[in-house]
Amino acid sequence: MARRSSLVAVARLDFAEVLRSRWLVFCFGVYALVAGVFTIVGLRESTVLGFTGMSRVLLSFIHVLLLVLPLLALTATAQAIGRARDDGALELLLAQPISRTAYFGAVAIVRYLALLVPLIILLGVMAAATGLVFGEDIPWGFVARTLVLSATLLWAFVGLGLLVAAFVRDPAKATVWALLLWALGVALLDFALIALMLAWRLNAPAVFLLAALNPVESARVALLSTAQPDLGVLGPVGFYLSTRVGPRALFGIGVAWPAVLGSAVFAIALRRFRRADVI
Repeated sequence: MARRSSLVAVARLDFAEVLRSRWLVFCFGVYALVAGVFTIVGLRESTVLGFTGMSRVLLSFIHVLLLVLPLLALTATAQAIGRARDDGALELLLAQPISRTAYFGAVAIVRYLALLVPLIILLGVMAAATGLVFGEDIPWGFVARTLVLSATLLWAFVGLGLLVAAFVRDPAKATVWALLLWALGVALLDFALIALMLAWRLNAPAVFLLAALNPVESARVALLSTAQPDLGVLGPVGFYLSTRVGPRALFGIGVAWPAVLGSAVFAIALRRFRRADVI
């Protein structure tokens, strides 16, 4: 009971810090900006071309979101402990009857929900706009699968960000590590896979295995499998995945692997935080 009360107390303090720094407003603004751009494009296409494209708008929005979510998660968590250490808040809190586990867990929960809740609200608004503006059936199934994938992907990179926060004390170095992890997860892997395929002529199973190790790529393939079960856009690799693995298994991998990765790195970060000199 005491552990729960201390966790709640730290969570309230960290949530107040999130509100003070306007992080919730920033997250919602980023989500809304990306969604607004793709919604305007969809409206323009429906006017000029004579068809409604909200389903395609949602799919394009989520593809961009898979690139934005890791960066937001790393930015929100990589310096969370360092800032609290620098301004003295960490020393003050740990001088109270608050365990390190409660503090670390509260920070993780608050930062994770600060990223996820605005996304849930915005996707609900976009789904409702599908029926009100475009006159289409609301794709609640696709929205639900998107939320599940986004939630697990966020958890993976929140864990990675907390891992950086637990191991790197210098704020500038923590920022560099966060950007490096984002680049490795989002910007560089596609190019690395293309280089490997050109150099070694890897077969489809090997390409899929290498891609699935990246939580962003596994979530992307899972999203494509829900929108296009035959995965024709992926060429021979897509044909192999659709026939040998199947859309349901791909979705399961896209959900399970980021969740497992996030939990594993969170456990490592928590162990480091509990044993290291954090003051």
